Amino acid sequence: MSRKFLPLFLLLALLAAPGLVFAQVDPLPSWNDGAAKAAITDFVNRTTMEGGADYVAPAERIAVFDNDGTLWSEQPMYFQLAFAIDRVKAMAPGHPEWKDTEPFKSLLAGDIKGVLTSGEKGLGEIIAVTHAGMTTQEFADTVREWMATARHPKFGRPYNELIYRPMVELLSYMRANGFKTFIVSGGGVEFMRPWVEAAYGIPPEQVVGSSGVVTYKLEGDKPSLTKEAKIEFVDDGPGKPVGINRFIGRRPLFAAGNSDGDLQMLQWTTLNEGLRFGLIVHHTDAEREWAYDRQSHVGKLDKALDEAGSRGWIVVDMKSDWNTIYPPEKK
Repeated sequence: MSRKFLPLFLLLALLAAPGLVFAQVDPLPSWNDGAAKAAITDFVNRTTMEGGADYVAPAERIAVFDNDGTLWSEQPMYFQLAFAIDRVKAMAPGHPEWKDTEPFKSLLAGDIKGVLTSGEKGLGEIIAVTHAGMTTQEFADTVREWMATARHPKFGRPYNELIYRPMVELLSYMRANGFKTFIVSGGGVEFMRPWVEAAYGIPPEQVVGSSGVVTYKLEGDKPSLTKEAKIEFVDDGPGKPVGINRFIGRRPLFAAGNSDGDLQMLQWTTLNEGLRFGLIVHHTDAEREWAYDRQSHVGKLDKALDEAGSRGWIVVDMKSDWNTIYPPEKK
């Protein structure tokens, strides 16, 4: 053999040498080694291995994720409600009647507990008056401005920085393996679309959420879509499978949630033929985030937690399964 080929020959011999181990990049570095991480990687490997018994064609690799409490925090209140509250305060000078009308009276007095006890009706009124009367473009600009200026009361960070780093890694890992990732959330679709692509890498057309009535107008040669104070679709609880069918059109292989509002989505995904995966984020870390489940007024996890064992869903213990919660704070 010629000398000029010797280095290549030696290299090939080294590569083939038994016991030689090369370090591999961990696609989920914010996840501690354990049952949850192993189950995720095993599922991805089995569904993407051509020729394997559980192989799934790329077109069928649909993964759906709740947003509030699953991809970002949701305490001490849903972040969209925090946005609506700030909007009410900004609009209050033009509505003196709110000082004597619930739930606006409690809101302006700083009584958030009173606001939450007003139930869906009261919260619906707040959302309606703060989200309606604008074009969809004006509303998106308002959301972006709020994200840039508002700060979370506990962490002092912008709300769109309070995303879970382990879940962002999971989204990227699944996309790298041919999965198409969707948000399926009870939150407003118009509220999420302006910022989720930068946060999660999920484009606006892959966001399914609750929506209000939108009307089309043409003034001269300028078309616009205007938001009205009417609910069109609630993408929560049993509405999630309906939304998946309506807007995605394929039954998912993978679903992730954190509350009873995600129960039906988990059922719809996993109670099907073939290998399926259900994941529940369990908030157990009172030091780095919050610890809550069955008694929480936000993100209540009760029935879904009871059902997880019999369904084979993976319950992610935030405190023990994640070595990091949020991305580093931006300077």
